[in-house]
Formats: sequence, C-alpha cells, structure tokens
Amino acid sequence: MDILAGIVLFLICAVLLVAEVFIPSFGMLGILAALSLIGGVYKFFQHGNLAGIIGIVVAVFMVPAVLIAGYRVMPRTRFGKNVILSGPRLNSGDGVPDAPQLRELIGREGVVVSMLRPVGVVRFGELKVECVAESGYVDKGSKVNVIKVDGTQVTVRKI
Repeated sequence: MDILAGIVLFLICAVLLVAEVFIPSFGMLGILAALSLIGGVYKFFQHGNLAGIIGIVVAVFMVPAVLIAGYRVMPRTRFGKNVILSGPRLNSGDGVPDAPQLRELIGREGVVVSMLRPVGVVRFGELKVECVAESGYVDKGSKVNVIKVDGTQVTVRKI
C-alpha cells in the first residue's frame, strides 16, 4: 500500500509541476509539488530502503522530464494556445530589405512616417524603411531624400 501511495504522490507532484509552469501561483503550486514529492519518497522508504532509493532515483529523473514535457506539449494544447502568447506574424516583405534593394533607394524621395530622432521610418512608395537623419530631427510628414546607404543603414536628408 505504501508503494501505491508513493506513486500517487509522485503523479500529484507531476501535475502540480506542470500547473506551476503555466498558472501564476507565486510558488504555492511548486511548494505543494515539492511536498508531494517528499511525501512520495517517504512512502517509498516506509516500504523499504531499496524502494526508497529507487523512489529518489525516479524523482531525480521525473522532475526534469515532466518540466521538459510540459514545455513541449502544453503549447500544442487548446489551453496552452490560449495562455501562451504567440510571436509577431510578419507578412512577406516585412522587415529589413536586402542591401542591394536599399542601394536602389539612393536619390529617391520619401515621406517620413515616424519622426526621425535621428532614427525613424520613411515610406518610399509601398516600401517602409528605417532611416537615419543626416542631422537633427525630421518631423513626421516631411519629405526626405536618400543620400547614402551603408549596409542596411539608410541615411536621409530633409528636402
């Protein structure tokens, strides 16, 4: 009967560990998991020394395995999808254009979308590019001209 109680306490510990990862409890679920793990090991030792040592070995491998499984399986569940934030979704063409595409902007005129302080976003037709003002600040809505492209850094001058 002691072995069955120890196994049940280990299962409770596993459930509480997974819950601790995803439910904000300020450590209370973790403490309950640790107490159930200690209780399970105690129950194994009540059955015998060999069972107790086996219980400790199982606990040493069970805790990391449960945490890893929780982190890998939980995001795929319906609950996990509701709890975990997803990363930003970028459309094709979003982000920093390639350097050759940026070099084609030299001499082109654009409109400042967000104030350049000295860095901000400038729209060139349909393309939005992060640019650096040659000097000072440039207000939103101002027209600028691309004077230099160095790698992915585009330098503009207010017209």
